[in-house]
Amino acid sequence: MDAPTTTSADNGTSGVGGGGWFTPRKQPATTPDGEREAAEGSRLAAMRPMGRTTADTHKDQPAEDTPKPAEDPPQAAPPAEPALAAAAAQPSAARPPAAEPTAPEASYADPRVPTQRSTEPTTQPQEPVAQVQAESASPDALLIRRTMAEVAPIADKVTSYFYALLFVRHPDLRSLFPAAMDTQRDRLLKALLTAAEHIDNTEVLVAYLQNLGRGHRKYGTRAEHYPAVGECLIGALSKYASGIWDAEMEAAWIRAYTTISQVMIDAAAADELRAPAWWYAEIVAHDLRTSDVAVVTVRPDQPYPFLAGQYTSLETPWWPRIWRHYSFASAPRSDGLLTFHVKAVPAGWVSNALVHRARPGDILRLGPPAGSMTVDHTTDSGLLCLGGGTGIAPIKALVEDVAEHGERRPVEVFYGARTGHDLYDIDTMLRLQQSHPWLSVRAVIDQQAHVQLPDAIREYGPWNEFDAYLSGPPGMIRSGVDALRNIGIPSERIRHDSVEELVVVGD
Repeated sequence: MDAPTTTSADNGTSGVGGGGWFTPRKQPATTPDGEREAAEGSRLAAMRPMGRTTADTHKDQPAEDTPKPAEDPPQAAPPAEPALAAAAAQPSAARPPAAEPTAPEASYADPRVPTQRSTEPTTQPQEPVAQVQAESASPDALLIRRTMAEVAPIADKVTSYFYALLFVRHPDLRSLFPAAMDTQRDRLLKALLTAAEHIDNTEVLVAYLQNLGRGHRKYGTRAEHYPAVGECLIGALSKYASGIWDAEMEAAWIRAYTTISQVMIDAAAADELRAPAWWYAEIVAHDLRTSDVAVVTVRPDQPYPFLAGQYTSLETPWWPRIWRHYSFASAPRSDGLLTFHVKAVPAGWVSNALVHRARPGDILRLGPPAGSMTVDHTTDSGLLCLGGGTGIAPIKALVEDVAEHGERRPVEVFYGARTGHDLYDIDTMLRLQQSHPWLSVRAVIDQQAHVQLPDAIREYGPWNEFDAYLSGPPGMIRSGVDALRNIGIPSERIRHDSVEELVVVGD
């Protein structure tokens, strides 16, 4: 969900200047805010159709980097997912409300958007499910998943080659990326795997891509960058999946990339009309709670709409183009201030800068809010909240959100830490408990109880009428999801941020 990654677009027939394959159908309108997204540059040439003769191609493209030629360039073949293609083709104003929410807070988080779920296998047998998915998958989905299975063992080589192609052929794009590319390479693969996994699931895929497209604005990504990415993506996949690559597979990837990138472009264009690509924010308070945990409060330069339970991406002045995710530690405040809990981790560039180097007066940049770990205020179900370490930050925000709505639904908070010293915000949580009789806070200290946070919830309950919320390290979330399922809470009532994103949270 970060940095200019790849994922897909329209029907492969739109073109500019004589027929580039991945050329966007339309581009975001230019606004004053958009001018600060990236330096002005010449428009990238449209990508040539794969499979044309060398006489029709750009002469500066090395022949060994191109996929095997197809007999005929793919024309108006049906998209992998008709509903997804229809969503990409609709004018913005005609889209369903879920795609373009109108309420101010819904501009960034519509409660109808599917909640991020754990990617860990369930305890139920998976063979029948996989068989059903294979039988119901579209032809393009099967080809795309076959490609990903082929390159998975050598994913690092594929992503490295992709970026090498991109930076050699389009050196002007290098400035959009961080100096260190390790995390970026991982994110590219994860984006591709996510798209491949959900290629036939329109609701999940469109929501994921719209969020991806909006988030890419902070990197300076523009519509005209997508053809270059598509060209180099096809070049890398065709090289490392050469044993199975053919014209049919290439056509499937062209259709998929065209459809997915159009969804991202449209989402960015719509978002540009209502929000900046990023917000500047001044640090107004820096509270060092422990030797490695700081509570950082900032004041954005303009209104910043978000929902309790969400997170944002943050960039420091010391590490340009390195963005890391942090959850909001409070519900929206009347004074507009935003608070984050940051734990410095070994070799963590951003986290160490925020904990040990940042001071009041320093200016940060914030990306748009994201995440769907929000409270459903249309029900009166209880909330079972598990917060580990700095994962208590969004849990605290959820408690404040329930209180501000005047609800009296039961909220049970389990605050986990390795030692008592790590319960850096326990006093705040206990004060909230004193103020709200419907709130219960329990501290779970691993070294004292000899039990980890997810297992501790088994001693309490029952939790049949509760919605569960988890926030913390990826391992805690995975084990927590398993523990909650084992005690009977269905998956659709378990909410948490994407485990994939959490891998670099706080780095």
